Amino acid sequence: MASLAEAGFGAVARKETRQNREDMERRKAVFRLAAAYWVAVFLSTSVLWAVAGTDPIESAPGKLASIAFALVLTTGMTMLLKRTLSWPLWQQAMAAFALSLAATPVSAVADYLIYVFCVYPAPAPVDPKELAYSLIFGMSLFFGWCCLYLVLCYSMALAEGERRMAALREEALSAQMRALAYQVNPHFLFNTLNAMTGLIEEGANAHARGMVLKLSAFLRKTLTLDPTQDIPLGEELALQSDYLAVESTRFSDRMKVSFAVDDDVREICVPPLILQPLFENAVKYGVGATRGAVEIMLRAERLDDALVITVENDTPPADADGMPAGMGIGLRNVADRIAAHFSGTASLSSGYIRPGRFGVRLSLPLARS
Repeated sequence: MASLAEAGFGAVARKETRQNREDMERRKAVFRLAAAYWVAVFLSTSVLWAVAGTDPIESAPGKLASIAFALVLTTGMTMLLKRTLSWPLWQQAMAAFALSLAATPVSAVADYLIYVFCVYPAPAPVDPKELAYSLIFGMSLFFGWCCLYLVLCYSMALAEGERRMAALREEALSAQMRALAYQVNPHFLFNTLNAMTGLIEEGANAHARGMVLKLSAFLRKTLTLDPTQDIPLGEELALQSDYLAVESTRFSDRMKVSFAVDDDVREICVPPLILQPLFENAVKYGVGATRGAVEIMLRAERLDDALVITVENDTPPADADGMPAGMGIGLRNVADRIAAHFSGTASLSSGYIRPGRFGVRLSLPLARS
């Protein structure tokens, strides 16, 4: 019970940390946008006033005071707009318009008082035309800021949604890879246990004991693997050698295995246990279905920009007209895994090379450890 409570608290703490991080990023983004916006307003008004004949140096203190007051207003407007982010867009637009409409006369009065202070002791008459221009300009500034803020919030929400969708797709792909990888081990375990049962029934207890020890060593290695993390081809071949060592306990007098692997491909990464279904098929439908000696051969080489792995094995000549029933399950597992893992850039082909000789060819993109 305690561990469940701790796990729950841990999940809540992680969620709060993530939320705090997102809030901090949003505040930084709003600060950067506000700084860029008001700097642009200051520079553009300075240029326009200079064109109109006003000295931009002399007018700078008044403009800075006016922008500082407008910044205070927009801070309050931003805090109010933040409460509307869950509203429909049209309601947010109406709220932005209403806030801008309310802030405009306040800003106009503040601008007039700043002007009075700047020209004191000279008189500062109220010009209705200038007041109207000031109201229009202020309304444009405040509504423009509100629109920019809402666009920023929508863009951040869209980016966060895309990140979450990418994380969900990654989790789904990881779950799919695990499900496909876990189809291998039960199949192999079932075959091995059947082989052990056969040895025990035949009275070959020493061979059965050796198979148990080899199986234990193999499982100890494979259970530590992460199906979503690639491993070097050399490591994969070592795992398959352990697997074949388990099977050789039963077929040691008839099973011949050979690997022909170029040195420059051993560090190329492949999905873990991707070759096991191919060797399982070779053992079950090749060695297990044939009375005489059977050769299982693996060849790995680099062709152009791909790692090409070929697994061949002898089969009963009578099977050359069609694939043995059940062989397609393992091949389909491998095909599904590489399709999910490499997003369509890998391929699998299989078929009889000649009567009594079956081959599977994997072509995988190059990825080094």
